[in-house]
Amino acid sequence: MTDVEGPVYEPGHGLLKGRTAVITAAAGAGIGGATARRFLEEGARVLISDAHGRRLKEYEAELAAEFEGVAALACDVTDEAQVRALFGTALRLHGRLDIVVNNAGLGGTSDLVDMSDEQWSRVLDVTLNGTFRCTRAALRAFREGGHGGVIVNNASVVGWRAQAGQAHYAAAKAGVMALTRCAAMEAAGLGVRVNAVSPSLAMHPHLVKVTTPELLAELTAREAFGRYAEPWEVANVIVFLASGYSSYLTGEVVSVSSQHA
Repeated sequence: MTDVEGPVYEPGHGLLKGRTAVITAAAGAGIGGATARRFLEEGARVLISDAHGRRLKEYEAELAAEFEGVAALACDVTDEAQVRALFGTALRLHGRLDIVVNNAGLGGTSDLVDMSDEQWSRVLDVTLNGTFRCTRAALRAFREGGHGGVIVNNASVVGWRAQAGQAHYAAAKAGVMALTRCAAMEAAGLGVRVNAVSPSLAMHPHLVKVTTPELLAELTAREAFGRYAEPWEVANVIVFLASGYSSYLTGEVVSVSSQHA
């Protein structure tokens, strides 16, 4: 089945008005950049971060030309000192923190039999350990603030299903799902909700660089609509999870795809 007319980009409705957010891996391309834009359109103040400083500053300037309330700080989520600096900056800028979107992740393709320890560890450190570090920092900030909060993690359908060459990435994303569920149980007493999105194929320039046309065509053909998702379509679900419309939802992994298994 094909969506002939394509998806419709909905305008903002003030769903995050007055909220402050930190979004990792948000240097323009992909889900993080789309989420930053959608949050600003919904009235939030946003601190975007990314390990790529130049691209981050360029995207900050692009957003600042259209919106108020946007700032940027480079952050490598594998570095605890940089993570602490990111969350400290958010609190200094806005006096409070309401939403954290853990989007940072690292992929790659390698058969397990040929995979090096460094390849395995690097993907796990960025994707899983980085989400852990930022979740821990967020929970500490929320506990100190005493007004609750929301964390949305970015998982992946490969955390549920097998795909050749993706053992490290799949293990990391399955870990993000488990981390999300456990963190939600611990955070409930703080009035904090923790959920995750699980996209399948969201197209952006960096994905094209690391994926063959043949594999992209195969993955696209698996999708119910016969097309890949636009990054902003995933961002729309993140907005929902960050907003009051999901006030009783925690510990859930929401598939933004038809690919569950």
